[in-house]
Amino acid sequence: MPTLSISRRDILRSLSLGVAAGSVLRVIPLEAAEHVHRMVTAEKAAAAPYVPKFFLPQEYKTLRVLCATIFPADEHSGGALEGGAPEFIDLITSENPEFQTKLGGGLLWLDEACTDRFGQSYLQGSPENQKEILDLIAYRKNAKADPRLSQGIEFFSFLRTLTSDAYFTSKVGIEYLGYIGNTFLHEFPGCPPVPES
Repeated sequence: MPTLSISRRDILRSLSLGVAAGSVLRVIPLEAAEHVHRMVTAEKAAAAPYVPKFFLPQEYKTLRVLCATIFPADEHSGGALEGGAPEFIDLITSENPEFQTKLGGGLLWLDEACTDRFGQSYLQGSPENQKEILDLIAYRKNAKADPRLSQGIEFFSFLRTLTSDAYFTSKVGIEYLGYIGNTFLHEFPGCPPVPES
């Protein structure tokens, strides 16, 4: 199965760019996000399905489930999976040691926490067990009641931010926002009239 050569230098250069002021992006600069989406699209076109660069197969399955939970598809728009968030996250994580530690360690923590609580890993757990653990790590206030949740809370917070960045810079996410970009308007009706008091 052929794979495209991924330029580490290009990704690292893109990730070093500053985040634009007012951007919805919180971790990844817009230019870097566009670059990563193009790389993922090119790789998927050349060798479908996408082959993870950093995560082990089981970890990647967990990542996909978590991304789909964070931004599920609905009747109006595709979700994180349709937006390519797992591929996006895997690709940038493969080139960033800090992300590798946060996400790799977080997935390991999640499986160990689920095994301790429910006797099985996150993916093997029932939907109720999955929801219960995510409800615990979704809120920072829960670390006050149980400090053992701190690592999981930091992991899930970081994953939500990355998933948001990936989703809202994808074609699906941009369509969901209704952004039309710099397009030519045939007419501009102006602002609606102000109602009289």
